[in-house]
Amino acid sequence: MYLIEIYKSVQGESSFAGRPCIFVRLAGCNLRCTWCDSEYTFKGGHKLSEDEVVAEIEKLAPGKLIEFTGGEPLLQERELVPLMQRLLADGYELMIETSGERPLDHVPAAVHKIVDVKCPASGEGGSFRMSNLEFLGKGDEVKFVIANRNDYEFAREFIRQHALEARAGDVLLSPAFQKMPSIARSTENCVLDPRELVEWMLADGLDARLSLQIHKFVWEPQKKGV
Repeated sequence: MYLIEIYKSVQGESSFAGRPCIFVRLAGCNLRCTWCDSEYTFKGGHKLSEDEVVAEIEKLAPGKLIEFTGGEPLLQERELVPLMQRLLADGYELMIETSGERPLDHVPAAVHKIVDVKCPASGEGGSFRMSNLEFLGKGDEVKFVIANRNDYEFAREFIRQHALEARAGDVLLSPAFQKMPSIARSTENCVLDPRELVEWMLADGLDARLSLQIHKFVWEPQKKGV
């Protein structure tokens, strides 16, 4: 499979935020979100065998939480699924961050899925594969990146229409980040002020979790490999 990087840091998003985690970032993506912060994954990468990936993970031990991300990791499903099965058998706890456009039916049930539903301002609205709702469980999370009020209203209606709080363990609303942030580790780099998003959530009584990308507050927002 083709990888961009493997590194150890703390989980920056989701209900796992703050936990030490080994990140396996795969190359390639078939979407082009307007606010994407990982365009460097679109091309290139270096080819590693399954054994070589496992060896790199073992070098970063101790640590039993692993996230597969990208890019879009499920573009390499044929190689990735056997690797996940092997790591699960070895006692690792696995997460996958995916756009929601690729099918989830072959992802092992024990893997925690963080699945995006793209909002209109992403430029990729309508890309979510609706059949993926059937493969969500209480160990999974659905994420909406919110850039403006229109995005929020889209997310609110999607959550309610599909009863996401009953399907998944958590529903995440994450303010979009500026494409070219300053070095400041502050909410000034958010496209949408998180406080405004919280006010909307509270006003609507929305059963969802505010999710901030905490790695962009611990380190400079443009820093890679953290």
